[in-house]
Amino acid sequence: MKRKAPPSKTALAAKKARPEIPDYHLTPSTRDETGEIVWPAPKDQVDTARDFILECAKSNKRTLIVPDKDADGLTSGAIVYCTLRALGLPEDLISVHHVQRANSIFSDSERAAMASKNPSFIIVLDQGSRPSPPLMPQPHQTLVIDHHYAPTSASFPLEAVFCTANASPPVATSSLLTYILCTALHPSLRDRCAALCVIGTHGDLGNSIKWEAPFPDMTATFKQYTRKALNDAVALVNAPRRTAAYNVHAAWDALLSFSNSGSLTELLQNKDLHAARSTVSAEVERCTHSAPKFSADGRIAVLRIASQAQVHGVIATRWAGHLKSEKLEVVMVANEGYSQGKVHFSCRAVRGKRGVDIIALLEEYANASDEPRKDGEERGTLRARLGENFAQGHVQASGGIVKAEEFEELMRHMRVGEKVEKNPGEKTSPKKGGKKGGIGERQKNTLTNYFSRSNG
Repeated sequence: MKRKAPPSKTALAAKKARPEIPDYHLTPSTRDETGEIVWPAPKDQVDTARDFILECAKSNKRTLIVPDKDADGLTSGAIVYCTLRALGLPEDLISVHHVQRANSIFSDSERAAMASKNPSFIIVLDQGSRPSPPLMPQPHQTLVIDHHYAPTSASFPLEAVFCTANASPPVATSSLLTYILCTALHPSLRDRCAALCVIGTHGDLGNSIKWEAPFPDMTATFKQYTRKALNDAVALVNAPRRTAAYNVHAAWDALLSFSNSGSLTELLQNKDLHAARSTVSAEVERCTHSAPKFSADGRIAVLRIASQAQVHGVIATRWAGHLKSEKLEVVMVANEGYSQGKVHFSCRAVRGKRGVDIIALLEEYANASDEPRKDGEERGTLRARLGENFAQGHVQASGGIVKAEEFEELMRHMRVGEKVEKNPGEKTSPKKGGKKGGIGERQKNTLTNYFSRSNG
């Protein structure tokens, strides 16, 4: 019997090639009843947000900007700050509130901190979308600018107006949405805030996106600053919020200084930002070698770390780009050391897997479990006990903050790390340099050398 020739190197390379993913800006847009593209948000929301900002600037009243702590949130806040100043609101009437480490704007302590500044207007940027009471008890007006998952128009604080890019693909980042909202309000803002928009957008979508329609043309911005300089700024601005010290104000101050001077040099040479980036790189390197364990259905890989730094998202992104299996959809990194008694976790869709909805998958696991107390006392469903901070964010980049006990129950229900018996007819094939085995064994062999690289 004649043997078949072994596959050529070219054929093997083609087999291993990553699936081609369409450019982000080419994601099909939705259209309204007139056939017009709905982007970056529904027109009524865009008009409402612009009217709010104009009213705020003309009011001559105290205004509080509440940006998220990452590059996208901070640049969104900086764009709003520049806009209010350009429209004539005095500097001493504008203040900023940075949410404390391991907290959210919906907590009682943050509400009290915001109320202490006695603002008449509050502009919340990139903080996520969730139903809640008004942000503070005294009279005020609130605008929410966001792009996170928001299933209904009730997914925002009571009495707030909002503008969200969530349902208008290709989904704009908060900084891109804010840039488009604000540049229509004053002629100086298009050039002054373009680099802020790029830094924030690259912070969320990565630096390989193409600035083509419907995205604005940023050719002049890349000529003025270079793509490398802007991407270096992303890494530096993102670093403080990931450290245990959580010096987010250093990143905010650096962005405001840049928006005033127009020179990136000072930001790129900022010692505080560089120190934070070095700290984060070392912590990522320390934690990133944790071995993944897999859910019984093979759809989620879970890595567990213990760090006071917010590195779980970085590590999840890194592993999601390199773990591969037919069933695997999501990488979860669970950080048990970020805050006492809680688990902070980040989930990322595996590269090349289309149509993955992490939020729906997490909800599926949580709603399917109903584990009673050992003493027989009822305590409600697991989903109810996981709380409002479970499965937040985006459909392909989600996460949450939950109590350690409930997280362990979720892991038991998912049967993470359990050895699953193969069906008698299921085949396994040996891999070069390794043994026959399950998903975890095969993938560990392919990742041995990758994580020796330091965090960028």
